[in-house]
Amino acid sequence: MLLSAGVLLAAATLVRAGAADGRYPDRPIRLIVPRAGTGVVDVIGREWSENVRTTLGATYIENIGGAGGTIGAMMAARARPDGYTLLLGTTSELVLSPVLATQTYDPVKDFAPIMMISASTEVIAVHPSIPAHDLKEMVAYGKANPGRLNYGSAGVGSVSNMAGELLKQMAGLPDIVHIPYKGGGPALSDLVSGQITIATPAISKSVIELHGAGRIRILAVTSEQRLAAAPELPTGIEQGFPGLVTQLVIGLFAPARTPQSILDQIERATREAVQDKTLQSKLAAAGFETITDSTPPKAAEYLKAEIARWTPVLKAAGMKRD
Repeated sequence: MLLSAGVLLAAATLVRAGAADGRYPDRPIRLIVPRAGTGVVDVIGREWSENVRTTLGATYIENIGGAGGTIGAMMAARARPDGYTLLLGTTSELVLSPVLATQTYDPVKDFAPIMMISASTEVIAVHPSIPAHDLKEMVAYGKANPGRLNYGSAGVGSVSNMAGELLKQMAGLPDIVHIPYKGGGPALSDLVSGQITIATPAISKSVIELHGAGRIRILAVTSEQRLAAAPELPTGIEQGFPGLVTQLVIGLFAPARTPQSILDQIERATREAVQDKTLQSKLAAAGFETITDSTPPKAAEYLKAEIARWTPVLKAAGMKRD
């Protein structure tokens, strides 16, 4: 009798396990967003969650901010690799922060990339009092007026900060002083008022409107190609700065060793979501361009290439995060 009960229990356990494996997901999926709520990363997470509801079922957002996104990334890296915890990772915690400070996770080894979802580009903008209408004129002005230029960013270690440091290194203007702000909004406000001469905010509808109204002057966007949302704005590459590319890229990641069948299912659902025109419009309104052709191998290679590209830039700038 005891033997029969044991056999029955084991069989029931196997049936439950097999049923669960065959109908993933059979409970809500947790998406870790390594930022506070209401920010653009959070908005994208919630749009993804809503769009995959019909294919993946219920999902919920867990906002875990702090330390440049590394706290949330660490929790995702340590989560059970069963497909029920995912990370909406960005350039900040998967590329920049691991270079700026020692982390308890490896962005390449500890995550399985699913696909990149969207990208936001920075701009190089000046106050209208600066007599420059392109990057070369700004560089010439800076060299003729040493110590007159400074730039405001969204904070130390941000992609906005990287845009400014990369420009300084490429232009040969190391004396441009960096003024870090707590977010891109305050830096942009001080640029409009003339408190700073340059700012490197992320492209957005409000930034474009300020440029159109003549309250700031955008000299370049830091993307590889002109943006669909603002095709009139030239890239830094067009102006003779071939490496001036800085973007906040957002992608979906799972803990390493998550079963491939589960990764494939999440990828299919996400690929279907990013093709949705409504989602693309909402992301565009938030200043992001949708990435529709990403794959797990492409995402993995992109991550490795960005780490390799930014490591020498950060070290040359002497930057670190405590």
